[in-house]
Amino acid sequence: MTRPIPKLLAQVGFFALLTWVAWEGRRPEGGVEGPAEGAPLAFREAAKELGVEFTHQRTRVDPAVANLEAHITAVGAAVSVCDANGDGLPDLYAATSAAGASNALYINRGDGSFDEVAERAGLADLNREGKGCTMGSVWADYDNDGDQDVFVYKWGICQLFRNEGQLEFTDVTVGSGLEAWVNSNNATWFDYDLDGVLDLYVGSYFDEEHDLWDLETTSIMHDSFEFSHNAGANRLFHGNGDGTFEDVTEATGTGSRRWTYAAAAADFDRDGWPDLYLGNDYGPEELFLNRGGERFELAEDIGLESESKSGMCVALGDVLGQGRPSVYVTNISQQGFLFQGNNLRVSMLDRGGPMLQLAEGPEAACGWAWGAQFGDLDNDGDHDLVVVNGFVSKSRERDYWYQMSKIGLATGAVIMDAAKWPDFEDRSLSGYERTRVLLSSGGRSVRYQEVGREVGIDDVYDGRAVSLADLDGDGRLEVVVANQQGPLLVYRNVGTVDNRWVSFDLAGTRSNRDGIGAEVLVEYGDRQLMQTVASFTGFASQNDHRLHFGLGPSPGAVKVTIRWPSGLEQVFEDVEPGRVHEIEEPAP
Repeated sequence: MTRPIPKLLAQVGFFALLTWVAWEGRRPEGGVEGPAEGAPLAFREAAKELGVEFTHQRTRVDPAVANLEAHITAVGAAVSVCDANGDGLPDLYAATSAAGASNALYINRGDGSFDEVAERAGLADLNREGKGCTMGSVWADYDNDGDQDVFVYKWGICQLFRNEGQLEFTDVTVGSGLEAWVNSNNATWFDYDLDGVLDLYVGSYFDEEHDLWDLETTSIMHDSFEFSHNAGANRLFHGNGDGTFEDVTEATGTGSRRWTYAAAAADFDRDGWPDLYLGNDYGPEELFLNRGGERFELAEDIGLESESKSGMCVALGDVLGQGRPSVYVTNISQQGFLFQGNNLRVSMLDRGGPMLQLAEGPEAACGWAWGAQFGDLDNDGDHDLVVVNGFVSKSRERDYWYQMSKIGLATGAVIMDAAKWPDFEDRSLSGYERTRVLLSSGGRSVRYQEVGREVGIDDVYDGRAVSLADLDGDGRLEVVVANQQGPLLVYRNVGTVDNRWVSFDLAGTRSNRDGIGAEVLVEYGDRQLMQTVASFTGFASQNDHRLHFGLGPSPGAVKVTIRWPSGLEQVFEDVEPGRVHEIEEPAP
């Protein structure tokens, strides 16, 4: 199944359509009216009452590119779910980007409310002049000592913090092998060689030669809107097991100079080795297939080359319920200007097939889409989607799409030179767009229904990152949204639906301690659903490492199969619903 491409767009190319400018009124300011009282699925925004008061501030860049600063600095709002104090409860780490502004670490009190402790933990003051600005974080136990450490990826010098326990973190970047200037918007922990020690993949956006606050040239942008290769260099670092890392990018063949916004790891070809899936701006997605933990091979002719041109997110799921990985990659659609559409792909590589494209309807057209996550919001056994949207929300009367059309038809040299782009001034670009909630019908012909307004999630901030977690332990997933130059929102799941659920908190022994890369397959009745323990997923975000499964109203006997990265397989019959199961991998 493929998504139809408008005939005009296919004929005239990617940005030529933008010259067909149709001025449309901006969406109203709006807000959340909220669902009907007692609705089966309902959310209520409750950040402040839960102790979460945080607003993202964007960075500033060299005045030489002030005309395009609104575009260049339109990222940086990020949120990760972690367990910073090791109590088994989901905490939140939120990023901001302005020089001198503080990141925030919210520790769960046990009821879904939070205390902010970033300064005490040593994770607040990371946005310093000359050191760069925060773009996000990925949490994992890289030293296998039983607590979660954190890598903070930045435009500038990324930082690695070792968790010493008792909410004390030590910056161990110097001497780790990770100290370098990288303009990064993503990173992911995974164990590519299955030696039980986590490795780190760091994706790049702007070329590392550019200090965005002290530019030597204004030619910093992409050289094509569809096939650009002039971004910073992505890097793969091998974990040595002693707290240090070695750059093995060249040896493993994992280098890319696409404009990578997202990188997620899962076993897409079902050979037992974790692969890397990249969501790239200004070009197609890339899938690096792991060949025995020694090298990677860039997959070709699998359906990634033609559709995605502004990939911003890679969310992992199992939309067909067949125990095979799915990815959701967001792109851009704007009525009257441009339609790229989001991609919903299911891996058929183990059968000699492609990454099968299933997106059509509401999941394809979400606006200028950024972060997204799969999760069973109503516990009915299907993977739903939350998608956050909107690029730059400024003037409601003035729009930048016409200016985009002019630069989109320019030569590569002109596109690259930020100083030659039209001045953004106070214009909006796909601003004031709603967050979307897409409920899945499930099954082999999966379809989605957009219900954001009906369930109470209808904000029009410029959304960037979204993460899902059961924050209050009631068996229902909450939705946490980080907004560019906007507040961190926490939507509590307050619906009345009474479906069953089960969750799993894994701890590796032969495998890495966090069990990253482990697959959990849940089967009941004629249903099955698989999830992978992953580090980075979505855009500038990380979900709870505990895996949550909805089971519907009457699941009957629940069977669970865990496939650990070590290759060990465990099977559990008649698993009890309604609780979090803590499972440790059998020791060697």
